[in-house]
Amino acid sequence: MLYYAHKTENRFQTVKEHLEATAKLASDNAREEFKSLAYECGLLHDIGKYTYSFQKRLDGSNIKFEHSICGAKFIEENFKKDFFAPLMEACIAGHHSGLPDCVIATADSKHDDAALSLRLKRECEDFSSFKNDIKAERPDTEKLIEILKTAKSRTDFCEIYAFMTKYIFSCLTDADFIDTESFCNPQAQRGIDGDFKGALEKLNTKLNGFCADNEVRLARKNLLEQAYSRSENMEEINILNMPTGSGKTLCSLKIALEKAIKEGKKRIIYVIPYTSIIEQTANVFGDIFGDSLYILQHHSNFDYDKENDPYLTAEKLKKTCENWDAPFIVTTSVQFFQSLYHFKGSRLRKLHNLSDSIIIFDEIHLIPTKLLQPCLRGVGYITKYLNSKAVFLSATMPDYTSLFKQFLPDNKIYELITDKSDFKKFSNCTYTNMGKTSYESVVMKADEYLSSLIIVNSKKSAQEVYKMLDGKKFHLSTYMTPKHRSEIIAKIRECLKNKEKISVVSTSLVEAGVDFDFETVFREIAGLDSILQSGGRCNREGERENGYVYIFDSGCKLEGDLDMRANISKNLLNEYSDITDEICIKDYYGRIFKYSDEDIRKNSIATFIPQEDINPAKLLYRSYAEHFKYIKSDTISIIIDNNETTRSLLERLMIADMSVKRKLQPYSVSLRSEELDEMLKCGLIKKLPCGVLVLSNNDCYDEKIGITKEFHDYFD
Repeated sequence: MLYYAHKTENRFQTVKEHLEATAKLASDNAREEFKSLAYECGLLHDIGKYTYSFQKRLDGSNIKFEHSICGAKFIEENFKKDFFAPLMEACIAGHHSGLPDCVIATADSKHDDAALSLRLKRECEDFSSFKNDIKAERPDTEKLIEILKTAKSRTDFCEIYAFMTKYIFSCLTDADFIDTESFCNPQAQRGIDGDFKGALEKLNTKLNGFCADNEVRLARKNLLEQAYSRSENMEEINILNMPTGSGKTLCSLKIALEKAIKEGKKRIIYVIPYTSIIEQTANVFGDIFGDSLYILQHHSNFDYDKENDPYLTAEKLKKTCENWDAPFIVTTSVQFFQSLYHFKGSRLRKLHNLSDSIIIFDEIHLIPTKLLQPCLRGVGYITKYLNSKAVFLSATMPDYTSLFKQFLPDNKIYELITDKSDFKKFSNCTYTNMGKTSYESVVMKADEYLSSLIIVNSKKSAQEVYKMLDGKKFHLSTYMTPKHRSEIIAKIRECLKNKEKISVVSTSLVEAGVDFDFETVFREIAGLDSILQSGGRCNREGERENGYVYIFDSGCKLEGDLDMRANISKNLLNEYSDITDEICIKDYYGRIFKYSDEDIRKNSIATFIPQEDINPAKLLYRSYAEHFKYIKSDTISIIIDNNETTRSLLERLMIADMSVKRKLQPYSVSLRSEELDEMLKCGLIKKLPCGVLVLSNNDCYDEKIGITKEFHDYFD
């Protein structure tokens, strides 16, 4: 009897063909020491299709049958003593539904039925016919055992084993998906090529066009040359600590391209913290590289259909984003770290393509404090075990020395800037602590200057301050749509270029990736990193004799992490005469790490199993993935339907053209769940049959400030 894995109208793929092809692809996806394990997982993942019930399902039967558990049951029965049997069982059992909890997590767990230990106990239809076609062998895992022996603690062991599991899972799920796609849709296109050498030539042309015609630009030139020179000896994790305005973005790009060419790396991945600035950065890169190197953007605001290259269809770009099969990717921190800590194959399948890469983490200081252990471990394992190199970028670089020693004792860390004598040249402004000061006083002070930027801690405060401003004024916050914000930023830049008198009020979204150059900046008390990043928008090019940064405390209540950071900053302002000094910045992060020490240490998959146990058969992959949230606050997008474009897109959506959902992102505003609930109760938001939420009263959206407060006072 022939057993089939897939059927179309007139074509058939046998299970044997699918298993052998998937095994080869999985092995090809893996690095040398992982190849045997990946191959055997691929060979056994669908042996449950050697059953009567599955074959009947291919013919249209509604018989319920869990074919993915069969391979895991075979592993348990035949490879039980193998150290990597739990890994193989989890990968095979979860290749459709996602990596499971290996055992029941808690008495009230939501996923009891999905626990691997319970699924393995279920009766299973006979699938032994697979033995006529497939010869399963114990994988060669000797080198992987040696890696696990390097673990310095129980937590190290659990973390390394879990990383290996997710890596093999990535190799398997991507291989399974691509082989299935190749059979079902032979015309499908994926993957993008690029020319690193051509891109580097164009970048060098751009860099050579910069003039060192003042003290700041000469200091920038010196720092760039130092970084280029030291990059010859890059290690696994590399620290690029350069002041705001010193050119670290293009510097990191040149270093990445040179290293990728020299070492034959497959891709460069640029990780950016905020979706709000990712398109701007990608467009800058694209303008430099031209047709030498396509910039694959993977984030929620990117519209695949807007690309004009006939070789890069929307469908091809979507498929390439699924597994990052491209030489240059720009993505968000959320996307990147979910590729390490999610449980679903749709997120994890790109993990294997993080190997042989140069990965640049812009604004690395913005990693949430509680997630420092998993994030640093993830980067450490990618660089140590997958032959990649990481570059950490920040103008306010934390001193991660103690955390590296604790979580990554075997990784090699390297400083790309050691001579920091030119740092002071970028301190083109004077920092003054105004203490307790009202918004009205700040607005009056701001009016004394030609150009002023006021940065506050909340969207509500930004709207309040905007109403107090006179003259030519602008407002920026995430209550505005991404498209609207981009238009306002362009107008602000034009005004600054023309030296017009303007005032701008914004939330913290301007602190990273928005290259403004104001005469003065007012920053409401916050973390020292935010204060110094704000200062980077003041007298950025050093063309004025001096710039002025005023720090003020409005008395508005702060909560959680922001309150803790603001209090540390208040103390440092009293203790240090120069808060830009490296010693002060180091002290700031040291206090944060000390305050959050317990939260940092306990955030590990190892804490999800009993402390006395290191049995890999008890790891809780799904529970930890749901615990790992890069963004804690849940937000929901609503569409602002106030123009012809959105009306046209929503009409297409109403006739089930779901492809336009991404096109609507630039016209959306994200609200917290409690904000959304209140607006729904007031009838200010309507839910379309397709599930999309739309602002029902356009009077609630103001072109100047976004979602307004006039109609409701329940936003905090």
